[in-house]
Amino acid sequence: MEVLRERTFANGTRFCLIHGDITAQEVDAIVNAANSQLAHGGGVAAVIARKGGPVVWEQSRAWVKEHGPVPHDKPAYTACGNLPCRYIIHAVGPVWHGGTQQEDEKLRAAIWGSLQRAEELGLQSIAFPAISTGIYRFPKKRAARIFYQTIEDYFAQHPTSTLRDVRLVLYDRPTLEAFLQVWDNPDAA
Repeated sequence: MEVLRERTFANGTRFCLIHGDITAQEVDAIVNAANSQLAHGGGVAAVIARKGGPVVWEQSRAWVKEHGPVPHDKPAYTACGNLPCRYIIHAVGPVWHGGTQQEDEKLRAAIWGSLQRAEELGLQSIAFPAISTGIYRFPKKRAARIFYQTIEDYFAQHPTSTLRDVRLVLYDRPTLEAFLQVWDNPDAA
């Protein structure tokens, strides 16, 4: 794990951009970039579910059976199985359709909803992947701007948040480079 960028919000919450493997993060919860059926068939979702083990698959199926498809703004959560965290928060990010189907708002809702769910669970630390930037093809720099602004807005509006450690954990070099560029120059195209 390599911390590449870091800042602290006014309420004391630490926000980091990390190059590493999200499944190795020792945090209260990791966020899974899921689909609404929690099928975990590809991308980071498949890796998280495979490493987490059978409990992740079983609880995901049970969640959808009980609650129905997972909306963007209300992530599901399951146990973590074999992962070094307490929970997996399953956030449904948008599939990119050229920006014509409220993709920005849906990504923002998935991030915000994940932070809210973590607070509901009384958690202090959470790690996010770059939701929707892989197989869902959301433009990486655009996603980075939304991530940074949403997380900043959340803590401005929730100064007494239980969350003290928020990580954005990126593995592949192209995504990492895009997120670094936006962190260092937020106004760049």
